[in-house]
Amino acid sequence: MNLQSMTGFARAVAEHDGTSIAWEVKSVNGKSAEVRLRLPQGLERLEPAVRQTVQKRFSRGNFQATLTVGRAAGQQAQPVVNEAFLRDLAELAKRLQEQFGAAPATADGLLSLRGVLDIPETTETEEARAALDSAILSALEVSLGGLEQARQGEGAALRSLLSGHIDAIEALTLRAEADPSREPAVIRERIAEQVRLLMDASANLDASRLHMEAAFLATKADIREEIDRLKTHVASGRVLLAGGGAIGRKLDFLAQEFNRESNTLCSKSNAATVTAIGLELKAVVDQFREQVQNLE
Repeated sequence: MNLQSMTGFARAVAEHDGTSIAWEVKSVNGKSAEVRLRLPQGLERLEPAVRQTVQKRFSRGNFQATLTVGRAAGQQAQPVVNEAFLRDLAELAKRLQEQFGAAPATADGLLSLRGVLDIPETTETEEARAALDSAILSALEVSLGGLEQARQGEGAALRSLLSGHIDAIEALTLRAEADPSREPAVIRERIAEQVRLLMDASANLDASRLHMEAAFLATKADIREEIDRLKTHVASGRVLLAGGGAIGRKLDFLAQEFNRESNTLCSKSNAATVTAIGLELKAVVDQFREQVQNLE
């Protein structure tokens, strides 16, 4: 299955019985499928159906859908002017201007007065309304298909980036595993050197006891478990990417696990080289998690 980014934009236009229909839809990152709508006055009835259509198609993202509907000239209600009333008002305004110096009346001012201009409501049958609603929802499906393609295009690019990050995490894990500081002979020499330093500082210390304590600390500092878990997480990440679909949340959890193991590796490290690897690993994990935030 394809991966989807949560960001995208699409536009679709259609025409129905002389009425133009245009949808613009866009999405950005979000924890769930949240939909914000801008519908023309009189078409608010479509809001539940639009929300259901978007949320049925997408599982995550903040969506904004804007509908524009343009009625044909023959379908628009024609304004009706009460010319007799308008004439009376114009004569009254002229007398007020001549007798009292009032400002001259303007056309828009006169037309805005109650009773001068009337726009009758258009009547629409139930059949015509249902047909228009169906055309609008069909255009919405087209726009959402375009949005899905845009999100999948970005998802393909993200898959490549995330796969590269997982490869880098694996390479760093193998470097830490093969670091010379983890060789048994090197560990023994380090323990012996620590014991010698302590014995030189105080002759009253028990050498055998110091060897036991040093060996215990060395065991606690071993990063074998962290390396094994990192390898397991790398394998899980590759399986998720290969499977595709809505895996954003799963990869985000995996990123947290990567981060936990890299932190532990740094804290347990007793060699500068391993610490450097751990810090580099943390940087790659941060990049991985940042990209994961964009996935559905």
